[in-house]
Amino acid sequence: MSENSISSYAYDIKAFIKYIEAFSPQLTPENCAKEDTQAFVYQLSQQVNARSQARQISGLKSFFNFLIFEGYREDSPMDLIEAPKVGRKLPDVLTLVEIDKMLSSIDLSTSLGYRNLAILETLYGSGLRVSELIELKISDLLFDEGLVLVTGKGNKQRLVPLGKICAHKLRIYIEEIRVHLAIKKGFQDIVFLNQNGRQLTRAMIFTIVRRVAADAGINKKVSPHTFRHSFATHLLENGADLRSIQLMMGHENITTTEVYMHVDTQHLSKSLQAFHPRNKL
Repeated sequence: MSENSISSYAYDIKAFIKYIEAFSPQLTPENCAKEDTQAFVYQLSQQVNARSQARQISGLKSFFNFLIFEGYREDSPMDLIEAPKVGRKLPDVLTLVEIDKMLSSIDLSTSLGYRNLAILETLYGSGLRVSELIELKISDLLFDEGLVLVTGKGNKQRLVPLGKICAHKLRIYIEEIRVHLAIKKGFQDIVFLNQNGRQLTRAMIFTIVRRVAADAGINKKVSPHTFRHSFATHLLENGADLRSIQLMMGHENITTTEVYMHVDTQHLSKSLQAFHPRNKL
């Protein structure tokens, strides 16, 4: 799993241990009862949304199954606890007008402006996850082939086409802006750097995207993932097939990609009107 997933699961387990220890210092994951886990899950239901509850319950179930496998317990106190039903949340998507508005609002009179433009063009042009973006290396950019080698979840690699506009903006940033940075040791091959010549963090990418959205007057809640969703949605709207989108997005299961089929019902309606043989009177 990714470092963020590992960190989240570890945080959930520590939160549970802290909870049961507050009742009794003698309580541990090895000897706690079903009543203890039920009380913890009830507290969760009062504090977090259904999606977060489902993730935490799933993590705890796996943790207790691990304890059984390793011989620390004979049963799981999570066996009878069900996670709340979580419907598929349709992703927020930017229109082409909104994307153009954001890109054109960036101040290109500064070096950071050019970097930020290249970041947004890459998020939208190749559909990268934010973790994939910050780890992107110059050696991964295959300009001559028009491809970018992306290392995704579980260190799985995929080749994603690199659009002409995105490639052009990346070249400007790398060849005219980035070369003037005093790059710290260990970050020489990392594409996107901060002013101190170090790798950008996830939090910084979120901040950049939100600032640009605010400057452009976009009222939607915009994150780096919004550009990824927009990438997939706009591909689908313009005729790309689901299998191709799945490969470019790095989805292990095509059911994950299928959520984009439900994003734009107007597009689906137009497709039916245009292509169904019994749609015309």
